[in-house]
Amino acid sequence: MQFRGGMNELMRQAARLQRKIEDKKKELADKEVVATSVGDKVKATVTYGKKLTRVEVDPEFLKAEGFELAMDGVCTAVNAAYELAEKALEAELEKVTGGVKIPGMV
Repeated sequence: MQFRGGMNELMRQAARLQRKIEDKKKELADKEVVATSVGDKVKATVTYGKKLTRVEVDPEFLKAEGFELAMDGVCTAVNAAYELAEKALEAELEKVTGGVKIPGMV
C-alpha cells in the first residue's frame, strides 16, 4: 500500500489536525469542572485551561476541624479537579483526532 500525495500532503494534514486541536483547546479553555474532598466539605473549581477559579470550604467544617485539615482538603480537591479537567479535555480532543492519541499534540 502506497501513500498518495507524498510527504507534503501528510505534513499539511498534520498541520490541519494541530490547528483543530488548538482551536478546540481555546473553545474549551473556560469550561469548568468541580471536585470535592472531605465529604463534600471542600470544593475546588478548575477550568479545562488549568486555571483554579474557586475554592469553597464549609465554614462549619473549618470551625470544627481546624485550618490544617481544611488546607489538606483544599489540596486534595484542587488536585482532583485538575485531574478531572485534564481527563475531560483529553476526551474532547479524542473526538477531534478520531480517538487517536498523538504524542505532543494532546
